[in-house]
Amino acid sequence: MKPNKRLKAFTLSEMIIVLILTSIVVGLAFSVLSLVQRHMLAIQQNYNKTTELNRLETALWLDFNRYTKVRYSGFENELRFSSPIDSVSYKFYDENIIKETDTFNIRLQNKMFFLDGETAIDGKMDAIKLVTSKNAQTQVLFIYKENDASNYMN
Repeated sequence: MKPNKRLKAFTLSEMIIVLILTSIVVGLAFSVLSLVQRHMLAIQQNYNKTTELNRLETALWLDFNRYTKVRYSGFENELRFSSPIDSVSYKFYDENIIKETDTFNIRLQNKMFFLDGETAIDGKMDAIKLVTSKNAQTQVLFIYKENDASNYMN
């Protein structure tokens, strides 16, 4: 009697089917990974824009409440805060806003200035409304200060 030495194994056609199915699953996994990476990048960019907008809002709010005089020059496109001791200015450019050593990478669609609830073009003001461009999801910042008697005196 001859012992049966035949080994159990997969056929070539079975191996090819397994390889084809594996390559399909791996291809789907890479396409899903690509989608997840794009979504993560978009979330990161939105977070960065929101953080930048929050930084600008905080800086403006602090300066509006720290300094006694606020003036805007349309010719220089500059918002200037001053007190008897110190001053600071914001320059508005197409792509960003610069405050001394800080740069806020925010593109504005519109900026409006107010004095006592009325729109102001140049000179003294007590409130500002900034509207960001569409790539920053068109958000609106409105910052104001409470006027005291010294603001109305010469």
